[in-house]
Amino acid sequence: MSRAAAHPAYVLHQWDWSETSLILELFTREQGRVAVVAKGAKRPYSQLRAVLLPFQRVQVGLTRPKVDAASDILTLRSAEFGGQVAALPAAQLFAGFYLNELLMKLLARQDPHPALFDAYADTLQALAVAADESPLRAFELRLLRETGVLPELHRVTATQAEVRPGTRYVLRGEAGLVAAGDEGLALDGADCAALQAACDAGDPAALRQACAAALPALKSQLRSLLHYHLGSPQMRSRAAMLEVRRLLDANPNPGPR
Repeated sequence: MSRAAAHPAYVLHQWDWSETSLILELFTREQGRVAVVAKGAKRPYSQLRAVLLPFQRVQVGLTRPKVDAASDILTLRSAEFGGQVAALPAAQLFAGFYLNELLMKLLARQDPHPALFDAYADTLQALAVAADESPLRAFELRLLRETGVLPELHRVTATQAEVRPGTRYVLRGEAGLVAAGDEGLALDGADCAALQAACDAGDPAALRQACAAALPALKSQLRSLLHYHLGSPQMRSRAAMLEVRRLLDANPNPGPR
């Protein structure tokens, strides 16, 4: 085996690999999204059990077998806590899983995005105290921009004309930013310009503030754009959240049995 180096990482997902081991999807700062074998992680006495948790920053040591240097599957040699973070409250867990699903579906493996890694860490912190969905919308914008599919928000894509305050705009996966027609939820030109300025500044707090001013039109437009690039009508994390809400609404006061 090659020597293991320490990398900051988050666990995005995990699968059973054997009776004692797991396959992990990790989001690392230096290597991007990687698949890793965690041998023995399911054993009752394994120290990895308390470390490899969703939304918890960890420091991992990864190696690649010399006998299979071309393999996409790395080996987890070590993992330890990477610092204290604000734990996600129960009400925000589905939001956290939604972030993880976006990363798994939109990022290719071993394609580093250090700025997006930092944005993910910042978003988890913001979600822990968020009063609205602005952290989610801000992360969606950062993700689309990092992957090269977010059109400029201060210009109409076809004509490159500057957006105008008071004029309504929508995002189209095949056409970029265009003037709105009869759509009910559209973005005002002033909001589009503010979002572009916040994205260019790289200020997470300013971007969340700009997103908060444009809700819920931004949510509708980003959902449409994401579905276009994902090629799927609904995210699994969102479907699970809606099902839980349906069950709670059907039985709001279950009480003890």
